[in-house]
Amino acid sequence: MENWKEFLAPYEQAVTELKVKLKGIRKQYQEQKTHAPIEFVTGRLKTKESILDKCERRNIALENIEEEMQDIAGLRIMCQFVDDIYEVISLLKERNDMKVVKEVDYISNTKESGYRSYHLIIEYPVELITGTKKVYAEIQIRTLSMNFWATIEHSLNYKYQGEYPEEIRHRLRRAAEASYRLDEEMSEIRDEIREAQRYFSGKRQEN
Repeated sequence: MENWKEFLAPYEQAVTELKVKLKGIRKQYQEQKTHAPIEFVTGRLKTKESILDKCERRNIALENIEEEMQDIAGLRIMCQFVDDIYEVISLLKERNDMKVVKEVDYISNTKESGYRSYHLIIEYPVELITGTKKVYAEIQIRTLSMNFWATIEHSLNYKYQGEYPEEIRHRLRRAAEASYRLDEEMSEIRDEIREAQRYFSGKRQEN
C-alpha cells in the first residue's frame, strides 16, 4: 500500500456522510413528535495499524483488503429498546442510498461471551472527483445496555488479552444476561404505560 491517506479517504467520507444521514433519521422522528428508534450515532475509521494487525491475524493479503475487510468504516447506532433495533434495520434496508449485503444477528444468536448486537455490512457509494467508488461499511445496532456491556467487556479483553479466568467469563455472561433482562423489563414497562395511556385517552373521549 503506497498511499494510506488516499486509500482511507473514501472510507472516512463514508463515515462522515452516514453519520449525517443516520442522525437525519432521528431528526425526522423528532420533528413528527414521535418516538425515535435511534438514540444516538457514533462512527470510526480503522487506522493503518489496526488494518495491518487484522490482516496479519486473518491472513488477508494487502491487495484484498477492500473486498475482505468490510469494517474499515464503522458506524454504531444506539437504541433505547430491542424493538427499535429491528425498526432501524427495516429503515436501512428500504433506503436507496445503500445496500445491505450481509447481516449477523447476535441478539437472537448470542455469542458465547454474552455479546449481543446486530451487525449489518452495507455497500455504500462515495462520490469522488474521480467518480463513484463503492465501499463497505459495518453498522452495529444495539441497545444502550448492550453497548454498556460490550464497551466494558472490550476494554477488559484488551487489557487482559482475553485471558480471563473461567469465573470471570461466567460473571461476564451473567452480566450480559442481566443486561438483556433489563432491556426486556424496560420494554414491558413501556408497553404497559402505552396501554394505560390508550385506556385513559379512550375514557376521556367517552366523557
